Amino acid sequence: MSASPVSSNPILRVTLLAGGAVGLVVIVLATLIGWWAAGGEGAASGAIGAAVGMIFPALTAVSILVANRWFGSPAYLQIFFGVVLGGWLVKFILVIVAFLVLAQVEWLVDIVFYLSLVVAAVASLVVDLVVMSRMRLPGVSDITLPGE
Repeated sequence: MSASPVSSNPILRVTLLAGGAVGLVVIVLATLIGWWAAGGEGAASGAIGAAVGMIFPALTAVSILVANRWFGSPAYLQIFFGVVLGGWLVKFILVIVAFLVLAQVEWLVDIVFYLSLVVAAVASLVVDLVVMSRMRLPGVSDITLPGE
């Protein structure tokens, strides 16, 4: 299906791998700090908040990687925007549903959940920025010049 690999794929893969590693560290730290602050309920709240904060940003990179599988297809742009925007819509709905469900959970320690969610989201953004600043991507890529 793909005529050639898309040059942004290695960046997205590194972002997912580095984000997963940082995510595991954040989940462990949020669990330990949650345990220290509020016992077992705090540990669970920290782990859930950190997981939510790491999983949802990763879904965008995953949707772009999935959409890039159709690179070279005549309908690539339509497929790309359909997959990415559809992924954002699904992610938006899942966030609302997750927060509505978690708001009903009585044992959830709100402050531990919220702080671990924010720390995980910021950590995800930092990973994205570091990977983007260190990876090399030409200003013009994935094109074929006339006569080549």
